[in-house]
Amino acid sequence: MATWIGLYRTNNYWNFTVLSTFLSLLFAVVTVLAEEGMKCYCSEHCPEDAPNNTCVLRPGGWCFSQIQTGEDGIIHEGAITSHGCLPPIDDGGQFLCKAKKHTIPRIMLCCNDRPMCNVDLSPTLQPTTTTHVPVETLDQYEYDTAHQIVLLISVTVCAVLFILTSTFLYVRLKKREARRRYDVEVSRTRQNEPYLTNGDTLSELLNRASESGSGSGLPLLVQRTIAKQVQLIRCVGQGRFGEVWKAKWRGEHVAVKIYLTEEESSWFRETEIYQTVLMRHENILGFIAADIRGSGSWTQLFLITEYHEHGALFNYLRYNILDTKAMLRLAHSAANGLAHLHSEICGMQGKPAIAHRDIHSRNILVKANGACAIGDMSRAARFLSESNEVDLPTKCRAGNKRYMAPEALDSTLNTNAFESYKNADVYSFGLVLWEIARRCVTRGIVEDAQVPYFDFVPSSNPTYEEMQKVVIQERRRPDIPNRWSGDDSLLSIARVMTQCWHPNPAARLTMLRVKKTLAKMQEEDFKV
Repeated sequence: MATWIGLYRTNNYWNFTVLSTFLSLLFAVVTVLAEEGMKCYCSEHCPEDAPNNTCVLRPGGWCFSQIQTGEDGIIHEGAITSHGCLPPIDDGGQFLCKAKKHTIPRIMLCCNDRPMCNVDLSPTLQPTTTTHVPVETLDQYEYDTAHQIVLLISVTVCAVLFILTSTFLYVRLKKREARRRYDVEVSRTRQNEPYLTNGDTLSELLNRASESGSGSGLPLLVQRTIAKQVQLIRCVGQGRFGEVWKAKWRGEHVAVKIYLTEEESSWFRETEIYQTVLMRHENILGFIAADIRGSGSWTQLFLITEYHEHGALFNYLRYNILDTKAMLRLAHSAANGLAHLHSEICGMQGKPAIAHRDIHSRNILVKANGACAIGDMSRAARFLSESNEVDLPTKCRAGNKRYMAPEALDSTLNTNAFESYKNADVYSFGLVLWEIARRCVTRGIVEDAQVPYFDFVPSSNPTYEEMQKVVIQERRRPDIPNRWSGDDSLLSIARVMTQCWHPNPAARLTMLRVKKTLAKMQEEDFKV
């Protein structure tokens, strides 16, 4: 019994499979026949043999209806509408139906569910970007654009005016503050009886100031009086700070250093150093007065000193040949002035030790008697022994790079030790000695005036990198001519300068030792 039941079930399964396969094949044949005979409405691009505006679909094809613009891309009153047949999917028919972008804007709708189905399709075309904008809209757009441009220009102009006004007010405020500080100092030194009389000369005033015991220069009221009475004659020099003028006061020549307004801190520093107690010395440029002159629109920062016709040592050496006596006088007097700066004088009204920090032949002046005077104290540093501090200027800028010591060039100088600044001054002074000695004639031979390292660094304003290469990496120093070995004075000067520019700062001579050595050489030369 079970065997018959299993056989019956197996036959039913095979019968069902055969029946379903036959029905599927029949359905496929009917579909193909139906599709092969399906027709679509055709217009515009119909086949030549198409009867009654119809086209016959290929199997898998599509009926379509589309609307598009003219060749100019603009929608006209009667946009072109076309109908027809598309190829099967494999030939790109469906792709054309779903396309979004065409060379000429168009919209296409497709169908293949029934014959002539595309007659009922109604594609609509979206307005193109080339549609004309009403004149009123363009006028409004142009108006808004012009309004924005005018607003932008107005804001920019207001911002520029605000910046200029702020800068002007800031400069005015700085000038008034400088004047206020100076007036405060003047009020502190106001005296009951006049210090300046009509018959006073500069020498009398300076002697009177020295005899007063302070040794810090003239009272500020007298300085302001002199500054107002000075008559400028001609400009004799220019520098980073401003100009130097030859001037006249009561028939006597003076030098007026006029600082630029932005160099007020340098002017204030140099005035401060010159008015240090016990600063006055025969080999330091004689300070006379300092004052601020000007009105609301202009300001001049005056620093008035003694005037020396020979000018800077740099220029003097170019136009003068020296004998041994003149060479030693220049060298010793310059060393004497720098040694006085470096020395600390203790007492109730003592003088602090001062390092110049910018020694070179342009900052040393030659007096009428052939001696030197150290000038330009704007970069000077003071040692405050009571607090063990180094007082540096506000703008702590470097000096002349050609004369800078190796430790200053590579920034290894110990800024907390005042001896470091003094040692750097000694190095620079050694180079000045070399400049002086070149112009000393022996046996009718003399070298031309040159700056140190002229044969290694020809540039007038060398860079740090150039000087570091020569002074530190190559360890060069100015060449000493062979002829110096035949003259005792030049040979002794050569020994001093080589000890001054020693690579090790601690191994250099002190300025007091240099001063004494040159004084002894002067004495021996005088005996000869």
